Parts: sequence; C-alpha cells; structure tokens
Amino acid sequence: MTSAGQFYLNPGDEVVLEREVTESAVRAFADVSGDHSPNHVNDGEMEGTPYGGRIAHGALLVGYMSACSTEIVERVPDVRATETPVSLGYDRIRFLLPVRIGDRVTLRYTVREIDAERRRARSDIVVTNQNNETVCVGEHILKWVR
Repeated sequence: MTSAGQFYLNPGDEVVLEREVTESAVRAFADVSGDHSPNHVNDGEMEGTPYGGRIAHGALLVGYMSACSTEIVERVPDVRATETPVSLGYDRIRFLLPVRIGDRVTLRYTVREIDAERRRARSDIVVTNQNNETVCVGEHILKWVR
C-alpha cells in the first residue's frame, strides 16, 4: 500500500501481452496437463470437423492469463514487503472462438475494481486473435495476503 486509502492497483491499470500459439506450446501443454484430446493433438481427426483442424487447449489460454496477473503484480514496487499477492481464481471464462496453432493472441488484463477492505482486486480479461476477434473472456480475482 502506498499511502492511506490507496491500494497497490487502481481501476484502469492494465497489462497487454501477446503470445503466439505454437505447435510446441500446444504439445508441451498436452504433456504437462495430460490432456491429449484429439481436439489438440490429432490433425487427421480434427480436419473433418467444423473447426477444420486442431485447436489450442482453453486451459493454455488461462495459463497466458496467469502471466498477465503476474506482470501486473510485478509492476508494484516492493510488492512482497508486507503482503503476498495470490490468485483466488478465474470466473466467467468463456471460449468464444477456437484458437488455432499459429494464431497470435493478445491478452488485455484490466483492473475493474478494488476492494481494499477485503484486500482484493477484480480484473477483466479479453483475449483477441490476430484478426481482432474476441476469442476468450474472463475475470480474475487477486488477493493480497498480509
């Protein structure tokens, strides 16, 4: 906390990150998570579907969201001097369009509200692809533990 009445973050604070959804990222995520669904790893099986090919794991996008929350926390000077920021979770996540291997996604993480009494920040996350189409939305709750 910087001064009386102020919190670490403010409504409107924002992080924007870009990620390329690579073949190696999807394969590595399949291996780490154990999710080897044909949706993500089998070209042949997915070619005849309405998706026309493999799609990235939704949870991979959530992982990218986590990088946004880390980035916004790390911008706070002496962030861990008195409190530890931790994720309480992601709410209202919706996968609106498929994300394909080779897509370039932009994640916009924007602090929406602060509850200083409960030591929380709630942020909106919007993920768009290289065509500026919204592919995923969600919100994140960040807790500051004394």
